[in-house]
Amino acid sequence: MTSNISKDVLMLMLERMWRIRHFELKLTEMYSAGEVGGVHLYIGEEAVAVGACAAMDDNDYIAGNHRSHGHPIAKGANLKKAMAEIFGRIDGYCKGKGGSMHLADFSVGILGESGIVGSSVPVATGAGLASKLEGKNFVSAVFFGDGASNQGACHEAMNLASVWNLPVLFICENNQYAVTTSYKDTVAVEHISDRAQAYNMPGVLVDGQDAIAMYEATAQAVERARNGEGPTLIEALTYRFEDHSLGLEKIRKSEYREDSEIDEWRMRDPLDLLTKSIVDSGTATQAECDAISAAAHAEVEEAADFARNSPFPDESELYKDMFASEMPVV
Repeated sequence: MTSNISKDVLMLMLERMWRIRHFELKLTEMYSAGEVGGVHLYIGEEAVAVGACAAMDDNDYIAGNHRSHGHPIAKGANLKKAMAEIFGRIDGYCKGKGGSMHLADFSVGILGESGIVGSSVPVATGAGLASKLEGKNFVSAVFFGDGASNQGACHEAMNLASVWNLPVLFICENNQYAVTTSYKDTVAVEHISDRAQAYNMPGVLVDGQDAIAMYEATAQAVERARNGEGPTLIEALTYRFEDHSLGLEKIRKSEYREDSEIDEWRMRDPLDLLTKSIVDSGTATQAECDAISAAAHAEVEEAADFARNSPFPDESELYKDMFASEMPVV
């Protein structure tokens, strides 16, 4: 089912999901070749960020987490600048000084990501506060994991967002594991979205493998927020197909999850599900969908070449961008 979502939106979602998938697969290839260091891959979770961001406007803001490439790409980030940042090059989003976990682009509403678990939740809440205090109508959304949902800053931010009736979307990407610990061993309620009741906001449980379901749930939350009805907690049930990060090969999957579990989730690959919905509904042909994948693959290859050819930052850049005014170099 494709609901009432237009073909343009559906094809945009498929395009951005393929951009993420090919981007992450390319990083895997380059990691094996020794071109980049360890990164946290978003493979398997693409529908969450893409479905959510497709339901938001360009002037709305998002903040992400350490699994940090999917969110900005879903919001429309430039692949060349994203790849160059991971390579530590001057043409990257943060001039090569931020790396994989710090991609920011205010021009398309990306507040940035952080490797500190749960730290982006108050940032997005602050953006929501700014929207209200300045009389603006933009919405902010934050993506965080099941592990981050147990952080104090996360609970404090959700409580204040509700107290102050802020236009914030709290999107928990429940990919089942915080590194190697199942959320079932650390969360006292059956679903993280059940916690919303304590903050007097709606709690919505969504199939995170279904981009259309994510779009619809987010669209409703965005409408509530714009109408002054406050925040929403969305829990997207999803799964990371790979381990916590590249570089943790010593922790075998079988030590904390069975291969059969991984295989079962792979049968619900979000890209396959969206493509099937589009084709089965007659919205587009399989050939059109395949062409989108091929174009995204070519775009990622071009971004990789761009990053390789971008220069490293000059040493004069070392103390720049640290403070509002430049720090004098003695």
